[in-house]
Amino acid sequence: MNKEVMAMDYLQNFDASGKIEEITAWIREWFDENGPKASAVVGISGGKDSTIVAALLTRALGKERVVGVLMPDGEQKDIDDSKKVVELLGIKNYVVNIHPAVAGLYEAIGNAKVTDPFSSEDEKTGEDSKNALSKDSMINTPPRIRMATLYAIAQSLPNGGRVANTCNRSEDYVGYSTKYGDAAGDFSPCSDFTVTEMRLIGDALGLPAELIHKTPSDGLSGMSDEDKLGFTYDELDRYIFTGVLEDEDKKKKIDHLHAINLHKLRLMPMYKNNLI
Repeated sequence: MNKEVMAMDYLQNFDASGKIEEITAWIREWFDENGPKASAVVGISGGKDSTIVAALLTRALGKERVVGVLMPDGEQKDIDDSKKVVELLGIKNYVVNIHPAVAGLYEAIGNAKVTDPFSSEDEKTGEDSKNALSKDSMINTPPRIRMATLYAIAQSLPNGGRVANTCNRSEDYVGYSTKYGDAAGDFSPCSDFTVTEMRLIGDALGLPAELIHKTPSDGLSGMSDEDKLGFTYDELDRYIFTGVLEDEDKKKKIDHLHAINLHKLRLMPMYKNNLI
């Protein structure tokens, strides 16, 4: 039996209800060891991953120990989806508009005094003295501010809080996350499940189809995930499971993204001082 047939057989027989029970038990065990009275804090984007994670947390800990945080950057077009999630689950929630913090940081960096002994005199005295942030930097800064927001709220709760990571295996495989942004967290219930599996879990949880099957987007760049990546999650998941992808250009892109983003999945390298 080849890998593709095995993968199809696995997905056709995927026991989403059984996995829900396993994840729920794992969450309870993790909190028993790492915060028996602590709340779970989760950012609510209105997309499938944060919706599913929030639902699993509520199932595992009870709605009184789950805190959802909605974090629009100014205006969020699908903010109603985020509100629908917390209302559906009946959990305490905060709405924190991160735009002033994002704009303030951009301005502070732009106005920062820079001493560069290697720049030319023309560069030092040029009219454009602002420090220009790259496009990628401006895309990744809001997720990092969001994560800082989650930790600030978690550390302010009466019994403390533990921040949930909401990444999935497909996104992690190609590095579609922000290091120290949405890639961070104290525990990760779903990062070993692909998008295909997450959709099956979301359906088994009885969550609204319009949330679980909505077109995924980071809500920051104005593009869908698949538009940005250049391939679909169905193609990516098939490649993860089987190693098969007929489109050679897409295969090369996935391999490249996987290789250059592995650092996001590994612990920080540490020099070992070999003492006795």
